[in-house]
Amino acid sequence: MPGSRSSLETLSEVVASAAVAASQLARAVADNPLEAAAFAGTPDDAATRRARLADSAPILAKSLTTAVHHLSLCAACCHHTASGIARDLRDHPEHRPDLPRLSDAEYAALDKISQGGATCFTRRDGATRALDSDGKTIRAKSFSMLDRSRLIRVDTSTPAVFGRDIKITARGSLVLDFRKPGRAQPASPGSAPAPVKGGNRRR
Repeated sequence: MPGSRSSLETLSEVVASAAVAASQLARAVADNPLEAAAFAGTPDDAATRRARLADSAPILAKSLTTAVHHLSLCAACCHHTASGIARDLRDHPEHRPDLPRLSDAEYAALDKISQGGATCFTRRDGATRALDSDGKTIRAKSFSMLDRSRLIRVDTSTPAVFGRDIKITARGSLVLDFRKPGRAQPASPGSAPAPVKGGNRRR
């Protein structure tokens, strides 16, 4: 879509910065002096180990400093890429995915999850209970709709009895940006326009 090239460029910088950071971290591992048993006949006294550490310290510091710089650049480029995608979708609604419409309660629950996450538990009777970051219960109907519409993601790697983390998805973030409750929403691509009341009357 028009304007998306800048997002593609910042995304390429994400990949490049992450690659440089990974290379520098690998270099630090390679330059880190090994603290293992030496070969037979090789001097390995305390003085020798201190010398190895002294020689490697500035090299390790340089590699780690460079890695930190590129990881920070990577994070900044991630932010710019996400902001650019949201901007392009805002300016060109014809390219937006078909997003579900939410009730006020569903929108409020999704907004709350986006701010601090949530947790869900499965009770002994098999029912699921979701709590927001303030410990307040999210209505089961709202939670079910958000989960069914893939607006939230439940971490299933944790047993349900201990509580599973809930995070908002990228699709959920788009809904918060473009599906404000109580406002007229632009028609989805290919949908027929709403009929105008009285539009067919003859003058």
